[in-house]
Amino acid sequence: MSEKKIIAVVGSTGAQGGGLVRAILADPDGGFAARAITRNPQGDKARALAEQGADVVFADLDDEKTLSRAFAGAYGAFCVTNFWEHFSPEKEIEQARKMAAAAAAADLQHVIWSSLDDTRELVPLDDDRMPTLMGNYKVPHFDAKGEANRLFTESVPTTVLNTVAYWENLIYFGWGPAKDQNGDYALTFPIGNAKIPSIAAEDIGKCAYGIFKRGKEFIGKTVGIAGGHVSGSEMAATLTKALGVDIRYNDVHPDVYRGFGFPGAEDVGNMFQFKRDFEDQYRASRSVDLARRLNPELMSFDEWVRENAQRIPLG
Repeated sequence: MSEKKIIAVVGSTGAQGGGLVRAILADPDGGFAARAITRNPQGDKARALAEQGADVVFADLDDEKTLSRAFAGAYGAFCVTNFWEHFSPEKEIEQARKMAAAAAAADLQHVIWSSLDDTRELVPLDDDRMPTLMGNYKVPHFDAKGEANRLFTESVPTTVLNTVAYWENLIYFGWGPAKDQNGDYALTFPIGNAKIPSIAAEDIGKCAYGIFKRGKEFIGKTVGIAGGHVSGSEMAATLTKALGVDIRYNDVHPDVYRGFGFPGAEDVGNMFQFKRDFEDQYRASRSVDLARRLNPELMSFDEWVRENAQRIPLG
């Protein structure tokens, strides 16, 4: 058998990168090997990946030299940033610049950059339908990734992978059902009747693996994926059935959501408003059918809820 192509996976102990590492390891005859990039090779998650067969390597997204060493000799790389670690779009763009430079120095043949829309292309900074944040952004955690696209596409063979919100946010990010002032459970979003593209986090990594397996087919292209397009009322109905309690969908105005006060509330409120106001464009850019072709194991929202119902907290 010919030598396997190494995929260097940034964020290997996180949601997206971890899914990709596990997808590679689950396909021993697929022709690829996983190099798991992490700041903490001795951590429990990194050790678990090593035990499963991944080559665990240290790198820090703030240190280009460590990235260059981690990418050396690899065929490709999966690159992702985590805005919610630091809430700085400028830091995110700089990390993307360093990854792109390291990928170019390593002469990688295929990079997948996990990205999002630059919402300012549809909502200019002087558009007052939603507030401008941090002086230069409408949805900072979207805009920074979208702005960084060119750093990759202009320097290395790149697939821009436009992702979507994880259903795991119902477990970890406070999006799950919570009691309202009347003691009833409600799912609260400012999205009206819009159907929002979303996905199981593990499936992002599986779709990325599908892209790598297609060779050059998606190089130079932007690929948008989703596990489903689901409205707030549909989510509430599915959760009601799975959790055994009545859950209603509580539609609030984006201004109300922006005022909830949790870290990043304004950013997330603007994000939801963007998805609501530009529902047609956003949904058209995220294909369930394409995601399923890349990943035949793609989960629907109903399937994900059935598998994870016991993990979803009732606030």
